[in-house]
Amino acid sequence: MASTSNSDTPSVSDVEKRSGLCEEFAGITGTDSAVAQCYLAENDWKMERALNSFFEADMERVFEEDFEESDSSPQKKRQKVEKDPPKECIDLTGDSPAARRPSDEDDGKLSLISWNVDGLDTDNLAERARGLCSYLVLYTPDVVFLQELIPPYVQYLRKRAVSYLIIEGGEDAYFTGMMLKKSRVKFLESEIVTYPTTQMMRNLLVAQVTFKGQRLCLMTSHLESCKGHAQERMKQLQTVMQRMKDAHDEVTVLFGGDTNLRDTEVAKVGLPSSVCDVWERLGKQEHCRYTWDTKANNNKTVPFVSRCRFDRIYLRPASKEGVPRLAPDHMALIGLEKLDCGRYTSDHWGIYCSFTAG
Repeated sequence: MASTSNSDTPSVSDVEKRSGLCEEFAGITGTDSAVAQCYLAENDWKMERALNSFFEADMERVFEEDFEESDSSPQKKRQKVEKDPPKECIDLTGDSPAARRPSDEDDGKLSLISWNVDGLDTDNLAERARGLCSYLVLYTPDVVFLQELIPPYVQYLRKRAVSYLIIEGGEDAYFTGMMLKKSRVKFLESEIVTYPTTQMMRNLLVAQVTFKGQRLCLMTSHLESCKGHAQERMKQLQTVMQRMKDAHDEVTVLFGGDTNLRDTEVAKVGLPSSVCDVWERLGKQEHCRYTWDTKANNNKTVPFVSRCRFDRIYLRPASKEGVPRLAPDHMALIGLEKLDCGRYTSDHWGIYCSFTAG
């Protein structure tokens, strides 16, 4: 008589664990337990692998839809701010058991991600955009500054990041954008400030918001690229700094973006005394110095090693008496892990920052 083996039969504890994983997967993806079980079982009950598999399939479908729409219909003017999410959306960024910011005990902290997502590089774009959404799920930032967006990328985010309000800094080619966590950040108004002499379609996107009753002015930009455009880049930096300096004293101003700045250029322009470079304020930590690092990031094939602090965060706290002063307390680089395609989410590392009000 053949002996029977229970080695392939899950124990009671395994069943409970898998049930919990299915519930967590369904909560993140907006699907049901049957879909969750299918993806998890196919990926050895590894949550990260199952989510990656789901997001990749979903991303490819959405990108196909968006490219088909853009090819088959006349281009339409899109609103800079979309207040109502499109129908039949699956929110991949809503609060869930797995969506916890690293320091969740202090609900009063403001969290921020700034990232040049390199939308102009269309290789593995679907998987790389899915990678961005994975970081939004992991960190649940209150504010996101994005550079080098393209229309299909934004369409994907509108459909899959429903818990965020998305503000665009342009409509054609490539542009910047902001994402505001609807449950924590209240949008008031936005504007686009032009750079009159830019040769690369660059501008400054500005949004007025409130956070926990405090007025914030949020700014993002992608300053002129390449060493030969230093003069234009410094002019753009002057515009940013003037806007920060001139903001009302009861307003806290936060700027983040791909500045392409070299330290010598910043020294020539000079920062107002009220403005601080967040990386410098936090002690110039070496592990988050270089946001463009061809030594570690091989998304771009270049015949040289370049390590630069192109992506920067600037803060001008409110100075009015009685208004809480926002202060940085943490900074880290994100996007350091390779995706299944063997590439990174972007050729830039993203910056994650958190701030406390004192």
